[in-house]
Amino acid sequence: MTFRMPAEWAPHEWTWIGFPTYPDEWPGAFEEARQQIASFANALHGKGEDVRLVVAHDGDAEVARGLVTPGVQIVVQKLGDIWLRDTAPIAVMRGTERALVDFGFNGWGGKYRMPGDEDIGARLAAMTGLPTSTQNWVFEGGAVDTDGTGLFVTTEQCLLHPNRNPDLDRGKIETLLAGSLGLSDMLWLGDGLLNDHTDGHVDNLARFVAPGVLALPETSTQDDPNAAIYADARARAKAFGVEVASIPSPGRVVVDGEVIPASYMNFYIGNAAVIVPIYGQPNDQAALEALKPFFPGRKIIGLRSDAILSGGGSFHCCSQQMPAGE
Repeated sequence: MTFRMPAEWAPHEWTWIGFPTYPDEWPGAFEEARQQIASFANALHGKGEDVRLVVAHDGDAEVARGLVTPGVQIVVQKLGDIWLRDTAPIAVMRGTERALVDFGFNGWGGKYRMPGDEDIGARLAAMTGLPTSTQNWVFEGGAVDTDGTGLFVTTEQCLLHPNRNPDLDRGKIETLLAGSLGLSDMLWLGDGLLNDHTDGHVDNLARFVAPGVLALPETSTQDDPNAAIYADARARAKAFGVEVASIPSPGRVVVDGEVIPASYMNFYIGNAAVIVPIYGQPNDQAALEALKPFFPGRKIIGLRSDAILSGGGSFHCCSQQMPAGE
């Protein structure tokens, strides 16, 4: 039986979202990060999506209930970081039936190991009752994006990084992804964004917005720290043969003297809305307008994500969708 990982714009039954637990992971921005996560959950739920907010313990559940609208489901499961894109199970369609794939996780190359993250995928999968396969190699969902046809995009910086699977080359990785997620072809980009803690996850750089159409940031200022990375990604994508859709870059965003990996690409495609991270930058509105043509029938919603980003990610990083069964 053939199987495939659906594109994110395929219908969802629900969306998991992680909720911040440890103040040390959000220096000076913990409460604001919680509020921004709640705003994300509320925006999705307000457009009719079933949202399951994953919190680490009962105390967090009480706080979360005070921030989210009625109807957002609170799920208590031990977790460290909130980045469920990388730790939750990934759904595939086997014919008309759903199945889950749970991958190995090593704290983004051993940099951020937190109790609960190593097995949150297995525990969330068990709650669904869906058949689940376990992959005994390290892989994070944010390292790839797919257009639902079997075409995936990734970065060499992440998937070939020796801190993940030092014994795997690109051919072996493609074979493993073909056998686990239904990959049929892979577009390899180069590096991810400057100072990205994930070693260059592609969901902060490039996203499919339609079959064979890849959205990429475009610089509008001379001091954009990722200008060369964007140009290299664009050249590789065009050489591969996909259509490139240009989305304005937020440009140079500095917090406490350090350039942070701010990106509009970390949007989440819900059933009726696309939630886009914004940062109070001049290009915020232009980025929202650039995404509109690709998602007719969905509301494009920009929400502040700077506090969430202080912990290492944004809306796409903290969420994982469950496709609807057919």
